[in-house]
Parts: sequence; structure tokens; C-alpha cells
Amino acid sequence: MALSRRSAARRGAVAARGASARVLRIIGGSWRGRRLRFPAVALIRPTPDRVRETLFNWLGTRVVGARCLDLFAGSGALGLEALSRGAVHVTFVERETSAVRALEATLADWGARGAQVERGDALGFLGGAARPFDIVFLDPPFDSGLLAAAAALLERNAWLATPAYVYVECAARDGPPALPPGWLPLKAKRAGEVGYHLYARGQARGAQAE
Repeated sequence: MALSRRSAARRGAVAARGASARVLRIIGGSWRGRRLRFPAVALIRPTPDRVRETLFNWLGTRVVGARCLDLFAGSGALGLEALSRGAVHVTFVERETSAVRALEATLADWGARGAQVERGDALGFLGGAARPFDIVFLDPPFDSGLLAAAAALLERNAWLATPAYVYVECAARDGPPALPPGWLPLKAKRAGEVGYHLYARGQARGAQAE
């Protein structure tokens, strides 16, 4: 009986850790402190809180009034953070049905405006009719090989406004792949196994990577 109780307790602890791993919080803006849940899907690797905080400090007031694209949305944390901080529109693209449903539920619950959720393949989406975005978040699964292809399509198919800012997240050990030549690296940092970078496209050379 004691063994059964201990086994049940271990299972409960594992379940509790899994539940907490599926919860994120918004760092700043009108939804600051709000928590969102997302499904336990292996390929969903949300951007950590401190990385999001650094990214949005880099972007600063550029987020206000911006049209944003969260291309490999996953939990939707990057796009939700942008909406919280004053983005006028965010398009979320995600192929995992459970993640799409969770994101749609969060947007409805929070009364979000200016949000559009597209269920489907990111590269397929970029093959459609383009509309320019001011800020793009590129955070595909690290071993998917999709980053370079997505960047090329963004540039080739006129998805980027002038100027535009592109956030790239990748495995720190590998660094970013070859990106379009017009993308100027502005900022770069590492958090454990995550490398994250901010690029500018269509503006004069300014801040250097740090």
C-alpha cells in the first residue's frame, strides 16, 4: 500500500512539473503578468522569459503600431508579447492543431484585437499573397532546417516592410545560417543552448551586434 502511495506521489509530481512547463507569462505591456497555457507538444520550445525581455528591450518603441508576423508561433508567446506592448496587428502561423486551438482560446479569453491565426505550414504560408510586416519572429524547431528557407522566402516574396526587423532564434552551437545579404545584424546574445539575434532590413547601418 505504501509503495502504491509513493508511486502515485511520483506520478503526481511528474504531472505537476509537466503542467508548470506548459505555462508562460507575459513580461510587459497591457497584459503584463498574464499567464498562458500551451499544449505539451515536443516541437514547441517557447522562447524563455529572459530572452523575450531582452528582445523587446532591443525593439523598444518600434513595437508600438507595428504589424508583426509570428511565423513558427508555437505557444504564441512572441506575438502575444508584441500585442501586449502595442503592436497593431500580429499574424500567428502554426501547423500543430492543438497549439492553434490553445492560442485561439487565449486570444478570445484576453479580448485580443488585431490578431489573426493561420493554421498551416510556414513555408506554404510564405508562398501565398504577401503583405508587408514591420517585425517578423523566426523561431523554427532547431533541427528542422527551415530557418534559411523561411528567411529567403520572406525576402524574395516581399513580406518585409522598409524598414523591417527580423528576430532569429537558433541553436547557439550552430549560429544562424546564411541569411539574405540585405539583413544587417544589430544585436546578438546567447542564453544557454539558445542563440538569439535581431536583424534590420532596409535601413542605414547603425547599431552593431553585441
